[in-house]
Amino acid sequence: MLLMRQGKRINRNVWPVALTVVVFILVSFSPAERSYAAGQKVFMWQVRSKTATVFLLGSIHYLTKDAYPLNKTIEDAFEKSNVLAVEANINNPDQLFFTKFLESAFYPEGDSLEKHLPENTYRLVLKQFDEFGLPAALIEREKPWFLALTLTSLELLKTGFDPNLGIDMHFLSNAGKRRIVELESLDYQTKLLAGFTDIEQESFLVYTIKDLKTMGEESGALVKAWKSGNSKGLESILSKGMAQGPEMSSVWDKLLYERNKNMVTKIENFLTTADTCFVVVGAGHLVGDRGIVELLRARGYAVNQQ
Repeated sequence: MLLMRQGKRINRNVWPVALTVVVFILVSFSPAERSYAAGQKVFMWQVRSKTATVFLLGSIHYLTKDAYPLNKTIEDAFEKSNVLAVEANINNPDQLFFTKFLESAFYPEGDSLEKHLPENTYRLVLKQFDEFGLPAALIEREKPWFLALTLTSLELLKTGFDPNLGIDMHFLSNAGKRRIVELESLDYQTKLLAGFTDIEQESFLVYTIKDLKTMGEESGALVKAWKSGNSKGLESILSKGMAQGPEMSSVWDKLLYERNKNMVTKIENFLTTADTCFVVVGAGHLVGDRGIVELLRARGYAVNQQ
C-alpha cells in the first residue's frame, strides 16, 4: 500500500524496516524445502559466559508463508530465552520517528533527485521505475538511498515476499513476556542511511538496480545455504554481490562492518548478565572474517554453531 503524508509518497512496506532490508534481501523459501534432516546445522550460534547464554540467529527480513514452521532447534532456543534482542524494534514506530524518516528520505522544497545524480544515472532510475509503472513525478523528491529501499521492496513484494513474514517479525510477534532489547534503533538506521554522501547514495542506488536483475536467480542458492547452516556458502554468495567495484567499499563498511563491531559490544554486555538472550540480526552480519561470529571469537569467546 502507498501512503500519502504531507504531500509526500512513501511505501508502507519500506519505511518501518529501514536498514534491515538492505544487507540480506534475496532469500526465498519453497514448500519443497520445509523438511529438516536430523542433526542438521542451522544458521544459529550459541555463546556462553559463566552466567549467561546468547543465541545468535541469522535473520531473513522478507519471506513467504511457506518458510514456516522454522527448524525446531531455532524455536527451542527461543523458548529457553527470556530476552529478545533485535537490530530495531519495527513494531509500532511512533509518530516522531515517522516524521523524522520523511524528513530524511525526501529532499526539501526546491530540491530534487535530478540535481543530485549524474544524467546517465538519473535516466537509469527513471527507466527502472517506469518498469514498475511509476512515473517520474512520484519519485522526484525521494533521495537515492530511499529509492534503493523502495526498489528492493517493490521487487520482493512483486514476487510474493512479505516483510511481515520475516524472521524479525516472527519473533517480535511471539515475544510474549520477554524483554525486547534493540541493538540499534530505527532512528539510528535512518540516520546512517541519510548520512551517506551523494556519491555513496548514487553507488548504493546503482548497485541495487543491477542487483534486481539477479535477485530471483540468487534466491535458490541462498535458501540452501541458510537452511543447511552453510555460513561459508552464504558468505561466498554475498561476497560476489559485494565485489562490484571500489565505489561501494565505503557503503559496505557502514552497512556491515562498523555496525558489526557496535553490535558485538552490545552482545558482550548481554554475556555479563544472568539472562538467556535470543539475538536476531541480518544473516550477512554473522559471516566472514569481519562478521559477528568471528569478532566474538577474536575476543576469546567460544561460539558454537547449533
